Amino acid sequence: MEVTTEWEQNVAKDYRDPPPARLLDVGEIRLWSFYRALIAEFVATLLFLYVTVATIIGHIKLRDDDCGGVGLLGIAWAFGGMIFILVYCTAGISGGHINPAVTFGLFLARKVSLLRAFFYMVAQCLGAVCGVALVKAVMKEPYTTLGGGVNMVASGYTNKTAFRAEVIGTFVLVYTVFSATDPKRNARDSHVPVLAPLPIGFAVFVVHLATIPITGTGINPARSFGAAVIYNQNKAWEDQWIFWVGPFVGALVAAVFHQYILRAAAVKAWGSFRSNPGN
Repeated sequence: MEVTTEWEQNVAKDYRDPPPARLLDVGEIRLWSFYRALIAEFVATLLFLYVTVATIIGHIKLRDDDCGGVGLLGIAWAFGGMIFILVYCTAGISGGHINPAVTFGLFLARKVSLLRAFFYMVAQCLGAVCGVALVKAVMKEPYTTLGGGVNMVASGYTNKTAFRAEVIGTFVLVYTVFSATDPKRNARDSHVPVLAPLPIGFAVFVVHLATIPITGTGINPARSFGAAVIYNQNKAWEDQWIFWVGPFVGALVAAVFHQYILRAAAVKAWGSFRSNPGN
């Protein structure tokens, strides 16, 4: 029996995939919307790091004072809640990436140009550094003496285990970003009032619950970089590669899985090639 495919049946779709972004869209730098997006990414990452690192330092201080602190659950809620809030606020301006790994995954899927991806990552890292610097300015001694909120491999775990945790955690996050923003899902589930920032925030929350005991949970190179720059201790820099390579590998796997397996981009491209009379 001959198996017909969707494009061969020429069935009209109830959604529209945005056109792939150009690899180098130099024209973007002449647009105010480009710089507005960079400002949004910078400010959002600054606020994200300020609230979350302050939560970590406050928890350790209260725990050491026998008050208990907010605990692992509270820290995870701080990270997930801030992502929900900030993605909701910036999605219409910059896309609400707030994470170089998310930007990298979207670049691989041709959702953003190389130029935009690069400058997004720069803005995110600068925002992260400024956010942690603000925590240090406000909390001063507790920040310096209580670890600075940096990501490090916890005692009892190897670098290999930490690397795997970062890859898997980032995969969960970036896969959720792709799924929550998929135009096909939006068309099919248009009757379901679910905001895209909600599942993204929950993904960050549950990944933190799983990986805080291992690495403090990176899954965001800007978060790890900003804390390492301001705290500036050897251990933070020794483990820093894990919090860049791991998230980027996780984002790569998520992009390939969603775009080329679930959305069958490669199969569709091959079908389009075969149906072209000139080929």
